[in-house]
Amino acid sequence: MKMSVPAFIDITEEDQASELRAYIKAKGAEISEENSEGGLHVDLAQIIEACDVCLKDDDKDVESVMNSIVSLLLILETEKQEALIESLAEKLVKFREGERPSLRMQLLSNLFHGMDENAPVRYTVYCGLIKVAATSHAIAFIPTDLDQVRKWIIDWNLTTDKKHTMLRLVYEALVDCKKSEAAAKVMVELLGSYTEDNASQARTDAHRCIVRALKDQNTFLFDHLLALKPVRFLEGELIHDLLTIFVSGKLIAYVKFYTSNKDFIDSLGLSHEQNMAKMRLLTFMGMAVEFKEISFDTMQQELQVGAEDVEAFVIDAVRTKMVYCKIDQTQRKVVVSHSTHRTFGKQQWQQLSDSLSSWKQNLATVKTSLQALSTSS
Repeated sequence: MKMSVPAFIDITEEDQASELRAYIKAKGAEISEENSEGGLHVDLAQIIEACDVCLKDDDKDVESVMNSIVSLLLILETEKQEALIESLAEKLVKFREGERPSLRMQLLSNLFHGMDENAPVRYTVYCGLIKVAATSHAIAFIPTDLDQVRKWIIDWNLTTDKKHTMLRLVYEALVDCKKSEAAAKVMVELLGSYTEDNASQARTDAHRCIVRALKDQNTFLFDHLLALKPVRFLEGELIHDLLTIFVSGKLIAYVKFYTSNKDFIDSLGLSHEQNMAKMRLLTFMGMAVEFKEISFDTMQQELQVGAEDVEAFVIDAVRTKMVYCKIDQTQRKVVVSHSTHRTFGKQQWQQLSDSLSSWKQNLATVKTSLQALSTSS
């Protein structure tokens, strides 16, 4: 559905183009006041080329003038729109970068929403919107919902390269705006879109995804990353070894890795202290899956914490909601009621199946008992 875009004045398209030429020329642009014989699309090409002088201005007419250009663009035939829209979008993104973001976003938004929903050139405008929004920390005003982005990728029939570019832009914008959870989902979507044939091209993205996940203080499960083809391509490299430790290794394995690769950890921008804290929790989660009762002595040894720090550690672990347990101070142990599995493979699926089967049998027994009581009464 098209939206109404404000026009410069209510006159014919030819006269509107002529008025725009006169306005831009008066601002100092080298452009003829006479319309081109080539038609409206040629006029617009020349007007867009010269419209820098309008963007230099801070007066109140700028938005009306630029919206007039947008309104003319939207009435052109589709085949004549694409190159001109790309040209205008590029100017709005790059010219006076960082200045007047609300105006540039409004103009790009008018252009984006004024086009047919399935027009492939919307890709260019959307990427422009993301870039402007990211530089002004206004990503919250741009639709970045992953389901919507997936729909646009299909609707616009994007090439693989364009799909990767768009997902990467959305990811980087979300990271800049501290939306780590949403950013992680977009990056997994990006890496998941690679195939065996092009996975090697995603080395940088895969590397960045791993580091971002390890650094995020609210992310504790990483096994889904190992299944991504670009991440599998990194097997044998230090970054993959480090990820594997966070997926299923214990604290002692991380300490050994850090001792041998301190410079590598530092080069990633990771905090050793934060890594230790996360690995303590992950190690505890693994212990809690295996044992329903864990002594303080075992925790001190496995988690490398002092006797006086055990209770504080358990309280912090429970706050993450990855482990549910209580402290038995008298017997100096922790009693576990539930712990999240760090990995979810065939064994975990079998356990889930067994639990569901048991519940089903128990419900059948209850139903039979209730029916017997109903009959006897």
